Amino acid sequence: MERREFGRTGLALSILGFGCGAVGGLMVRGDPADQERTVARALEAGINYFDTAVQYGNGASETALGRVLAALKPADAVVGTKVRIPSAAFGRIEAEVTQSLEGSLQRLGREQVDIFHLHNPITAEGGGESLSVAQVMQSVVPAFEKLRAAGKTRFLGITAVGDTAALHQVIDSGLFHSAQVSYNLLNPSAAEPLPAGYPAQDYARLFDRTQAAGVGVVGIRVLAGGALSGSADRHPIASPPPEPIGSAMSYDMDLARARRLAPLVEEGFAGSLAEAAVRFAITTPAMGTILVGMATQAEFDAALAAVRKGKLPLEALARAAALRTAFAGEHR
Repeated sequence: MERREFGRTGLALSILGFGCGAVGGLMVRGDPADQERTVARALEAGINYFDTAVQYGNGASETALGRVLAALKPADAVVGTKVRIPSAAFGRIEAEVTQSLEGSLQRLGREQVDIFHLHNPITAEGGGESLSVAQVMQSVVPAFEKLRAAGKTRFLGITAVGDTAALHQVIDSGLFHSAQVSYNLLNPSAAEPLPAGYPAQDYARLFDRTQAAGVGVVGIRVLAGGALSGSADRHPIASPPPEPIGSAMSYDMDLARARRLAPLVEEGFAGSLAEAAVRFAITTPAMGTILVGMATQAEFDAALAAVRKGKLPLEALARAAALRTAFAGEHR
């Protein structure tokens, strides 16, 4: 398994990480024996990054991951979790962040997590459940730094969701070590310009910012919440289609556009649309590790097989770009 330098952290992460989220559902609603078998398979394959959050099953994912890692005892597992601060607690951010991480550590059975990510959207002025840039800089960062000084976490991260300009400002600050960035075949704007009128949030080459600031990138929404499987079918333990992030405003529209990328398979660039999506995500050198939602070990094995095939060739990237030009001007 290829490992890449993760920003300025000194960590070397497997290019395929192990996502413990609710969309696939394995680590939230899966059978405990299936969870352990799949994590063991991942460790055997060389995967060393495991990503979870309080919000994944109200702590169920953290509890399951903690149990499995305690049983398997890997030597070099890197664990990341997250805090989502409810708007009702915006007046006591430090206390909320501290309480959240303490709960996460208890469920994980660990004294420390390697990366602690802010899970809230970030916007210029805040509002709703989003935090403003000022709140992040002036309240979240000091709270995170106190926890780092106490040995509760090693590195600070964000989930790069919110206003593009606000995300750029936070990344440029150099205060964070990790960013979870939406990046997929439907929206590659973190790495390249979008055509005029393209129906997606424009992240305006966010990867240029992460590389300049030494911020490691965790690729999220690699399969666009499942849309880039090309199928509307979902496993019984998977979540309902999630609200898309950075692409269309409805899952059905994401799925319809994903199916229009079928020539990548028909013309022999990949064995399936999902394979093409996984291989696309690892092609950019800005990517540190990617997360792919899974409900079963078979779905994990498919992602692993795709990564082992390596990056998409330049011809496939050009074909994907040409297919995407047809989306320009359509309603988001």
